[in-house]
Amino acid sequence: MTYAQLRMFAPEDVSHRSFVDEVVAFSEFGRKTEVKVFEGIRYFVNEYWTSRQRQSHNLHEVSYRACFKAELPRFFIERLTEPGDVVYDPFMGRGTTLLEAALLGRCVAGNDVNPLSAMLVRPRLAPPSLAAIQKRLSEINWKTSVSNTDRELEVFYHPETLAEIVALKNWLLERDAVGTLDSVDDWIRLVAINRLTGHSSGFFSVYSLPPNQAVSLESQRKINEKRQQAPDRRDVPAIILKKSRNLLSDGQPQAGMLIKLFTGTAAATPKMQGADVDLIVTSPPFLDIVNYKQDNWLRCWFAGIDADVVAIDHHRTVADWEAFVRRSFVEFARLVRPGGHVAFEVGEVRGGKVLLEQHVVRAVQGLPFDLLGVMVNDQEFTKTANCWGVNNNTGGTNTNRIVTFRRQ
Repeated sequence: MTYAQLRMFAPEDVSHRSFVDEVVAFSEFGRKTEVKVFEGIRYFVNEYWTSRQRQSHNLHEVSYRACFKAELPRFFIERLTEPGDVVYDPFMGRGTTLLEAALLGRCVAGNDVNPLSAMLVRPRLAPPSLAAIQKRLSEINWKTSVSNTDRELEVFYHPETLAEIVALKNWLLERDAVGTLDSVDDWIRLVAINRLTGHSSGFFSVYSLPPNQAVSLESQRKINEKRQQAPDRRDVPAIILKKSRNLLSDGQPQAGMLIKLFTGTAAATPKMQGADVDLIVTSPPFLDIVNYKQDNWLRCWFAGIDADVVAIDHHRTVADWEAFVRRSFVEFARLVRPGGHVAFEVGEVRGGKVLLEQHVVRAVQGLPFDLLGVMVNDQEFTKTANCWGVNNNTGGTNTNRIVTFRRQ
């Protein structure tokens, strides 16, 4: 069944209020929406979702650098789509938008230039049973020899732990090479990728940085020296099973939704059907703020990915970033159906001195999209809500900025 056929069975939208009206009237957390116009753009400032509301499904608990909370896509999915509609994320990262959409009974499509992304997303959209995971873990030969090159990783891992990690890596790569890697292997790989390094006994490594990024070998040596620590023995299959039990404890997404995941640039997705998407909720790379290659080097090693050939966008100038956004929206215009929406989250960069939402608006000019405005989710209850680069939360940034469009 195609997306278009499935949508025919979706219930009709009975709401008579526009999305903008709902945003302006929103007061669920006791605040009134502040509406201002700056540089010709309407801003809607309120607390639309809050950390106190953070009760996301456990399947979201997979670490990845620079990801937003599940409440953000949920806000738009619930208001702008119906069950059976298509929700798409062209920069899907760890898949927060897609998983939340699947949990709400929507069809999902996703894309990311980093092949790690699909490995993080696909298994959680249709997880195997805990019994199947446990059985597969018992079938793996956890003993293997470790190459001299891989022994450098003993700065992170006890030698016996490293041997188990290498054994699992080889098992997965061999099964993938011959086409026998199945959904259970896919799940085990996901969990292992997210247990490689961290700062508790729930990870394979000695104390390190948070699990959304891996430090270099030299940096880890310095951490070990400073903390006077050495990697202790960790049980790899036991950790994988424990984390799997936690991830699956809230149940699974609804079965039967259509899933399409791609790896490539967001500006060219030829396998995606045109005018098929009801809603895009996404967050693109922000200039050169995050070095995804550097953060994911250890994950790429485990997954057998050559990080040097992954063309992750890393823009040094605002002009380059704006051109990248323009190319992406040209493709979005092909994909989003008339009347569909785009929620484009840009956050804050460089202390609020660069207002990325302004550059998004400029990039989209002339394309078939109507600008609805910029939603600013302000969680610090700042009285002045200076969201335009002036005294903006002096101690740091605490806002999400989402540029919202409607496809003409």
